[in-house]
Amino acid sequence: MKQISTRFSIAVHILSLIAVSSNCTGDFIAGSVNTNPVVIRRIMGMLKKAGLLDVRAGVGGAFLLKSPEQITLLDIYRAVNVTKEDQLFRIHDDSNVQCPVGRNIEWVLQSELKEAQSAMEQRLAQTTLSQLTARFK
Repeated sequence: MKQISTRFSIAVHILSLIAVSSNCTGDFIAGSVNTNPVVIRRIMGMLKKAGLLDVRAGVGGAFLLKSPEQITLLDIYRAVNVTKEDQLFRIHDDSNVQCPVGRNIEWVLQSELKEAQSAMEQRLAQTTLSQLTARFK
């Protein structure tokens, strides 16, 4: 089974680190995430475009544009485009329309999968960045 992109967990890591630390440079964040700074810059660019963070030029570092209480996991999930075209689940193409299952599987399964995605997104909307970081030890 193919997993959801790690962009989401890295984005949560980035914003959590900024929420609890001061002077968060790209290199500092890359060290915490333990990944290449290029990956961090790309994801930070997505978060910036979504209006969740900004970066001071030079050695100023990154900072949140909203309070951690105002940023939900759903905001972060959407900011980093975890799914293409808002479709968490994909259905295989080119089913055999001569088969009763092949002819019907997409429309039957699609409604179930949309409900599952909606339930997940509702759950992500209930957790703020501040609630998450409060659980760090």
